[in-house]
Amino acid sequence: MKALRTFTVRPVLSERLAPLDRLASNWRWSWSRATHALFASMDPGLWAQVGENPSRMLGALGQARLDELGRDEQFVARVNEEDERLRAYLTGDRWFQSLPGPKPAHIAYFSPEFGVDGSLPQYSGGLGILAGDHLKSASDLGVPLTGVGLFYRAGYFRQSIADDGWQRESYPVLDPYGLGLTLLREDDDTPVEITLAVTGGRTLSARVWVADIGRVPLLLLDSETPANPEDLRHVTDRLYGGGGEHRLLQELLLGIGGVRAVRAWCRITGREEPDVYHTNEGHAGFQGLERMAELITGEDLGFDAALAQVRASTVFTTHTPVPAGIDRFSRDLVAEYLATDLLAGLDADRALALGAEDYPGGDAGVFNMAVLGLHLGQHANGVSRLHGTVSRAMFGTLWPGVDTDEVPIGSITNGVHAPTWVHPALKALSERAFGDALTTEHDWRDRDVVGDGELWAVRTAMKQELIAEARGRLAAAGSTAGAWAGNVLDPDVLTIGFARRVPTYKRLTLMLRDPERLTRLLTDPERPVQIVIGGKSHPADDSGKLLIQQLVRFSRDPKVRDRIVFLPDYDITLAKTLYPGCDVWLNNPLRPLEACGTSGMKAALNGALNLSVLDGWWDEWFDGRNGWAIPTADTATSDSERDDLEAAALYDLIEHQLVPAFYDRDGGIPVGWLERVRHTMTDLGAKATSDRMVREYVGALYTPAAVHAHALAADGHAAAIELAAYIARVQAAWAGVRVRSVDASGLAQQARAGERLIVRAEVELSGLDPADVAVQLVSGRADADGDLTGERSVRALDPTGAHEGATVFETMLDLDVTGPFGYTVRVVPQHPHLVSAVEFGLVAFAS
Repeated sequence: MKALRTFTVRPVLSERLAPLDRLASNWRWSWSRATHALFASMDPGLWAQVGENPSRMLGALGQARLDELGRDEQFVARVNEEDERLRAYLTGDRWFQSLPGPKPAHIAYFSPEFGVDGSLPQYSGGLGILAGDHLKSASDLGVPLTGVGLFYRAGYFRQSIADDGWQRESYPVLDPYGLGLTLLREDDDTPVEITLAVTGGRTLSARVWVADIGRVPLLLLDSETPANPEDLRHVTDRLYGGGGEHRLLQELLLGIGGVRAVRAWCRITGREEPDVYHTNEGHAGFQGLERMAELITGEDLGFDAALAQVRASTVFTTHTPVPAGIDRFSRDLVAEYLATDLLAGLDADRALALGAEDYPGGDAGVFNMAVLGLHLGQHANGVSRLHGTVSRAMFGTLWPGVDTDEVPIGSITNGVHAPTWVHPALKALSERAFGDALTTEHDWRDRDVVGDGELWAVRTAMKQELIAEARGRLAAAGSTAGAWAGNVLDPDVLTIGFARRVPTYKRLTLMLRDPERLTRLLTDPERPVQIVIGGKSHPADDSGKLLIQQLVRFSRDPKVRDRIVFLPDYDITLAKTLYPGCDVWLNNPLRPLEACGTSGMKAALNGALNLSVLDGWWDEWFDGRNGWAIPTADTATSDSERDDLEAAALYDLIEHQLVPAFYDRDGGIPVGWLERVRHTMTDLGAKATSDRMVREYVGALYTPAAVHAHALAADGHAAAIELAAYIARVQAAWAGVRVRSVDASGLAQQARAGERLIVRAEVELSGLDPADVAVQLVSGRADADGDLTGERSVRALDPTGAHEGATVFETMLDLDVTGPFGYTVRVVPQHPHLVSAVEFGLVAFAS
């Protein structure tokens, strides 16, 4: 008999155990080893059954056991100790508070998914995990940030594998009360309702759940409210569920509703309004339009001044290296919604233009969320150095006339939250050896501090835990694996891990390219290899499901099934066991389609070595000692040939480099292998963390955005109004801006280093003032075709007079380079409130 409705009944806690409620409702427990252990000790078996969630634990434990624990003096002392630690963590000054000078007062961080813990399945993959780690590090560092997302009642999905190897999805409904979330309420205790006008004269309403991620509140909007008609209740049913209009409604609610939720949160809590808005991918792009509408109706700004103000305070991060990864909606459909009272006061046609693909190769019938994000975000970045390069090329058409390397998109390489991802056994070793559990801040290379035997014992214990988890999952799957699950994997065998989402470009089945050779590697009688695999394919992606089926079928072959396993329902919970338990982490995407990829970072912090294509973060941090690089077959004549060549290189590396290094033992310990492990933990530990990443966001993006936004907002947005007028004036005149002539003197055809180049340019300004522009001498090494290559020097020319209707600009340059040299002169806009001189794509070159 199926229940009509399910919910959690919370127990009554005695005064002695009252702090358990605070500890359970703050998700710091998910990365605090001591708090996690406290709840687990209440009933270890039940702890596993409730998905290791403290709120569920308190609801399931029973009053009798709680009363018993309340009489346990040792347990009560532990509760009070953890409560004091939490209070100190929430109130004390941290890194951000010590920063000198101006800094943001409050950052609103929008993301369609957040991966905080396995018991809160509001994520599908790397984007969400990155967002969760961003919030955790912001909390640890004391950065005043608020997360904004949606609450999906059925999360993403739970994965199981049928006997034929096909992925099956299920969608268990989540009880937010039972997860440790609280409903945002007004002072009179009524739930806050966020409302959006939608088509058909209807209203979309949402309540707001609050998850405390340490010091950082996470606001999650939920359309399951009595105020909505039945169809609108399902807007936030599933992460990335549905398509077309359903997806558009989710993104309208995330962006527009998210801003309104932040406003309500600040009003109720008394917190200062955000001065920086960070959109994690384009899904939340509508937040900028909502803020423009606020400025137009509330501050009486014009469209252009509102746009300037919003752009100044917005950070946009792109995570996709391919156009297919961008959300694109029918322009007509978006126009339907903008024609309602959804964004009162906003010029709908001009708003639509901000997301238009009005560039060569674009589709005039499409509204592009990445284009919207870049138009609304004056501060933009990719998520690795290589991805920044790829993004500048991919979006370069938005800046016509601008060289690709000057497209105003920078990069900040992702990182991972070490306290979440480093295994407790490794933290314990760090405490014994170094005096604290900060594994990423120590030098692991000194054998006098951590001996080989001790380090190898911890690595082996973590692998044994993974093997136990794998056997348990296979046995519980109820498939044909149940009969032989107890024999899979061996703690003494070289173990390679591979787990991630399963789009085709990540090439889950590249390892199957030569099944006979793979079989020989797996079953070698002296030096075998074993592989542990996990991953989910999007429910609508049958091509990805087919890859999973091929892998599962291969793994069930009696010849290899003890050496290769596919673990169903890959999520944060499994990942915390999988990464530490592997000796090697494999990643073989099509380069350069991996924007960053952070799973290999998590493995590295636990002492695993990476085996990867030089893509994403590995492209910039591979150093020859922290793992192996799989050569890329860029010159292959077909996709099939490329896969054959790269798979062969993968097999060669495993057979001829990884296997010998792993099995070369001294007293049973792979000393040479551990040299690589020690180097990896020390070197990458200093770089691959989200603490480093968040510090970079604060310094490079958040603080400049806050300073810029405050400058434009001062005196009734006087600077924003002036900037908007300047932009309009320059854009109107630019077609007539021309470099009429360039003359150079003091320079022979064969110049010598140390000689002086004097450049004089006559520029027609089409009515603009000389102060409105920068005339620049761009110089550097030149190739055989006359193109400037490598690092270029940019030097301003000063206005010195006028000649026949043109303004004369001059400068001098001392030649300090040798070899082929070239220069040109260009004109770009110049204004103190432009982040980049080329951000509007206005450049006039000498010809």
